[in-house]
Amino acid sequence: MKGVINQAREIKRSLTLKSFWLARFDLLRTLVRRDLDARYQGSVLGNLWPLLNQLSQLLIYIYVFSVVLKVKLSLKGLPENSTLTFGLWLFAGFLPWLAFSGGLVQATNSVINQTNLVKKVVFPLALLPLVPILSAFIESAFGLAALIVFVALINHSLHPTLALLPLIWIPQLLFTAGLGYLTSSLTVFLRDVPQTLVVILNLWFYVTPIIYPASSIPPRFAFLVSWLNPMTAISEVYRDLILQGELTHGWEWAVASVISIVVFLFGFWVYRKLRPAFADVL
Repeated sequence: MKGVINQAREIKRSLTLKSFWLARFDLLRTLVRRDLDARYQGSVLGNLWPLLNQLSQLLIYIYVFSVVLKVKLSLKGLPENSTLTFGLWLFAGFLPWLAFSGGLVQATNSVINQTNLVKKVVFPLALLPLVPILSAFIESAFGLAALIVFVALINHSLHPTLALLPLIWIPQLLFTAGLGYLTSSLTVFLRDVPQTLVVILNLWFYVTPIIYPASSIPPRFAFLVSWLNPMTAISEVYRDLILQGELTHGWEWAVASVISIVVFLFGFWVYRKLRPAFADVL
């Protein structure tokens, strides 16, 4: 009888935990939907604005690097040394960076911008940095869909490696969320963090081979940029899976995944340690 009672308690506990996480997931989904609706409320084009913003930035970089500087690329299955090829290559590496930088910048201010929620005892504060990160990730999906359509029109087919895209989304989200937890918690106590982050991201963008091929990196910096910068691996794997139809940066992806997990655990640990003081400071 005692064993049956203990088993019943375990079942009840598992059901409670399941309901707990389902409730958190439903709340997170609602917050993300509300965030996306609020961004473009009242606009005529609505959720098309993220795609238009992505394409406008893409056109600027294509003009500067492909038209003015005459940067050319040769990719399997795509026209050689053409502006179109460079544009698709650039867009494939640019999309994860936009989701990463946009989500991180907004996550950094997520706690101080939601003072009313921070002071509610029952609200799960761990969700606050995740909302803008997931919103930015969803917005980048518009550009990703457009990119896949362009590649399909050119190649008259789609690479089966597209099915592997979730494998790169996981470290991308973990890495962004870890940094988001870290910067959002520090911003509560040090308001210089958002401005500092913008400067860091500007430098980070140009040391990541997004607008130039990784082969042009000087050998003495190649290891640092290719192996210790997760955004390099993430951008390159996007290009592998969407444009090339093969995974040629598997080891870099594995290292980036490990770094992303470590960053996420560290960022969340710092967030949890500082969270009890949020309400007092704000």
